[in-house]
Amino acid sequence: MRRHFHWTDLKPADKGASIAMGNFDGLHRGHQAVIDLARAQNAQLGIVTFEPHPRQFFAPTAPAFRLMNAEARTHRLEKLGVKQLYELQFDASLAGMRAEEFVSGVLVEGLGIAHVTVGTDFCFGKGREGTAQTLRQLADKYRFGVTIAELVAFGGTEISSTAIRRALADGRPRDAAEMLGHWHRIEGAVLHGDKRGKNLGFPTANMTLDGLHLPKLGVYAVKIDVLSGPHQGSYEGAASLGVRPMFGENKPNLESHLFDFEGDLYGEHLSVALIDYLRAEMKFDGLPGLIAQMHTDCDLARSVLDRL
Repeated sequence: MRRHFHWTDLKPADKGASIAMGNFDGLHRGHQAVIDLARAQNAQLGIVTFEPHPRQFFAPTAPAFRLMNAEARTHRLEKLGVKQLYELQFDASLAGMRAEEFVSGVLVEGLGIAHVTVGTDFCFGKGREGTAQTLRQLADKYRFGVTIAELVAFGGTEISSTAIRRALADGRPRDAAEMLGHWHRIEGAVLHGDKRGKNLGFPTANMTLDGLHLPKLGVYAVKIDVLSGPHQGSYEGAASLGVRPMFGENKPNLESHLFDFEGDLYGEHLSVALIDYLRAEMKFDGLPGLIAQMHTDCDLARSVLDRL
């Protein structure tokens, strides 16, 4: 997959794609339906998306809401067979483009698209003036094809990133996975921590949650993919997502303990899938109680993962 950050000066081989267009936060089943319709056209498959997410651009101080960062989205799109990723910088210039200006300048002149597929609720252009129907109206003028994908439902409710966030906030990662079509994953580099877990007999890989929607705090059964370094591979484990109340900390992070693993993961890139919510955060009177609970958590996580 080729990844582009602008729409100008592209090589001829990087133009002419059948594109799916949207923010694709989470890449849930609805997003995948849009991508599959774009894939069905007689052209290489491309994605047009925006970074940062327009919601971040317009409300930079609002609470974090994203289900995945840009790197996690890129990894998922590559797995879906995307050939061209146009990750356009969403800045004041792009935000101020009128709908037809975006179509003519970015999609037609810049990317030379053959076809565009969007969800029925897609909006674009200054003030969100452009809709899926706007694209259909402009298609004849600028000579490209258009497909509008209907929304996908789960359990009688339309699948949306909002519904997935709600499931995760409620501690329902399996419901989130049903809507996503894959496990919800948190990706990032392993940071140096205070090594408390190692000293307690449960070494952990610590990752930041900055910029991401917070699932319910607590302990999870997890699957971990180590994406870089000498220990690349898939592992199972238990993870604590929270603020470590026993140690008086208040910034949430993710601490994953990999079962039957020995080695150094500092600086490596991990993808941690939340499989099942085991319990809420707890504060213990002392270390013996904490260590006993960690043994119980790991035993329960192993049992959950064995039953998958």
